[in-house]
Amino acid sequence: MASLKVTPEQEKNVKAIGFLRNKGTDNFSGRIITVNGKITAAQQKKIAEAAEKFGNGDVTFTSRLTIEVPGIPFEKIEEFREFIAEEGLETGGTGSKVRPVVACKGSVCHHGLIDTFALSEEIHEEFYKGWSTVRLPHKFKIAVGGCPNSCMKPTTNDLAITGQMVPNYDKDLCMGCKKCSVEEVCPVGAAKVVDGVLEISDKCNNCGKCVGACNFDAIPDGEHGYQIAVGGMWGKRKHEAIAINKLFKTKEEVFEMIEKVILLYREKGHTGERVADFVIRYGFENLEKELLSNEILERKEEILEAELHLTGGATC
Repeated sequence: MASLKVTPEQEKNVKAIGFLRNKGTDNFSGRIITVNGKITAAQQKKIAEAAEKFGNGDVTFTSRLTIEVPGIPFEKIEEFREFIAEEGLETGGTGSKVRPVVACKGSVCHHGLIDTFALSEEIHEEFYKGWSTVRLPHKFKIAVGGCPNSCMKPTTNDLAITGQMVPNYDKDLCMGCKKCSVEEVCPVGAAKVVDGVLEISDKCNNCGKCVGACNFDAIPDGEHGYQIAVGGMWGKRKHEAIAINKLFKTKEEVFEMIEKVILLYREKGHTGERVADFVIRYGFENLEKELLSNEILERKEEILEAELHLTGGATC
C-alpha cells in the first residue's frame, strides 16, 4: 500500500466541511446536503457528473438523506465543491452542532398531516445554517415526520417533530351504531363503542383517520398541530424521544421550542453528552418545565456567547 500523504490535521480540516476519509487511502467521500431529502433532476445530473469527474463513479446515500461521492482525491476537494455549487449544492453535515434535517415525504403522502418538505427546509435555513457556528455538547439531529406512522422514525433523533390531527368529537351526535365506521377505520384501536356510545381512549395518536368517517358527522373535522419529542438516540445505545405534553399549533411555536431545546442543551449539557443522556441526567420533568416557560430565552445571548464545548470527547 502506498504511503499516505494527507496529515491528520488536513483530514480534520476537511472533515469540518463534510469530507470523510476513505479507509486506507488519501481519497475522501464528499457529503452533499440535500436540505430536506429532496433534490432536483438537474442537481442529480450534477452529482452524477461530479462522481465521474472527481470520484470513483459511485454515489452513496446516508441514513440521514445526504449523498456521498466517494473516491475524491484530497487535492480535488475544493474543485469538487466549486463544481457542485454551480447547481446550488454544498457539502457539510459533521461536527458537534445542528446536523442536516431529516424529513419523510409527508408533503405528498396521503397520510401526511403537515408539509414536511417546507417545514424541514425552513428548519434547515434557520438552525442548520443559521446556527452553524454554535458549538454544542454533541451532534444535534432533528427529524420531521408527517404523521404518527413514523416511517423515518423521528423519535430516534435528538428532537422529533410529528404532524398531528386531533379529532373534534361531538359525543352528542353519536348514534351508537352497531357497526361503527369510526371504530372500523381507527388503526390503533382507540375508538370503541361502549354501552351504545363511541369512546376515544388515550391510545389515540392523532393520526386523523377518523375525521369525516362518521356517517352522522360526530367527527366532522380536526385540529392540525405538531407533536415535539426530545431525547431520541439510536446507535451503540438506544433511547426513544419523550413527547412534550402540549400540542403545538403553529410553526412559530415549533421554531421557538427548537430554539429552547438547543439553548438548554448548550447551557446545561456536558461536553460529549448526547441529548438523550442529558435528558436522563437532568430529568424530563425538569426539562419540560423549563421548555414550557420562556426563562431560557431571556438568557439567549448570554448562552450563545459563552465559551462552551471547545474541546471534543464524545461519550457515545
